[in-house]
Amino acid sequence: MSAVTETSLNLQAAPRPKLGWLITDSMSVSRRHLLKITRVPESLFFALIQPVMFVLLFAFVFGGAINVGPGGAQAYREYLIPGILAQTVMFAVAGITVGITEDAGKGIMDRFRSLPMRPGAVLAGHTLASLLQNTLVIGILSVTGLAIGWRIHGTFGEAALAYLMFAMFAYAITWVGAWIGLHMPNSEVAGTAGLAWIFPFTFASNIFTPVATMPGWLQPFVLWNPVSCLALAGRTLFHNPVPMLGHSFPERYPVELSFGYAILLLAIFAPLAVRAFKNRNA
Repeated sequence: MSAVTETSLNLQAAPRPKLGWLITDSMSVSRRHLLKITRVPESLFFALIQPVMFVLLFAFVFGGAINVGPGGAQAYREYLIPGILAQTVMFAVAGITVGITEDAGKGIMDRFRSLPMRPGAVLAGHTLASLLQNTLVIGILSVTGLAIGWRIHGTFGEAALAYLMFAMFAYAITWVGAWIGLHMPNSEVAGTAGLAWIFPFTFASNIFTPVATMPGWLQPFVLWNPVSCLALAGRTLFHNPVPMLGHSFPERYPVELSFGYAILLLAIFAPLAVRAFKNRNA
């Protein structure tokens, strides 16, 4: 009996490889969240239908009234789709903010903290599941864009880089949502907090209208806005219409700036979110 007990204690005390268990633990948590989506398909349906509605609304209702250069309504549709992709990436933050808060409120986060698993794996799995869902949404949006006349005029490599950029930014922004969710008292507050700060960045941007149509005092903010950089980078890589205001740094290097913003967000908020997870109710 004592030999069995001693063996059990030795197994529990055995060191776990940090990287290996981080990956396996993250995959396990991600699988849990993906199973939740399959059991509540309505959540995925509404996540898919909202950006599609934005595409149809702006393409056919406002498209004829917004001039982005030669080509009329067709040019605006090609201008619009990269912007909607950028908006969708930003709105991804709301879902994970609510999900993290719900798990924390139900005690699931405390249960994860009590298990012998890497602390970062809990949030990494959550963000990975969100990334997979966002990738599906981006795919549906792309098909919708192709159906209404949007086309990719760049090379295959440029298109692949554009989608990698959107996916990377989506993953980075979910860490912001995870950090916010860990500080919210309940899911109702989380739903508001997850979206409230997004609206100024998404609507004060070049997603729907060129920067030149905006007041002069607003243009510098719009040019350096990460959402504007992401949309402009997508248009540049897809070779869609790119109305230029001038030759500012964000207009000359939107792709590099978009990747830079994504790396910066990830570098700041991933450690902050893991620290908040460790210290929550500690």
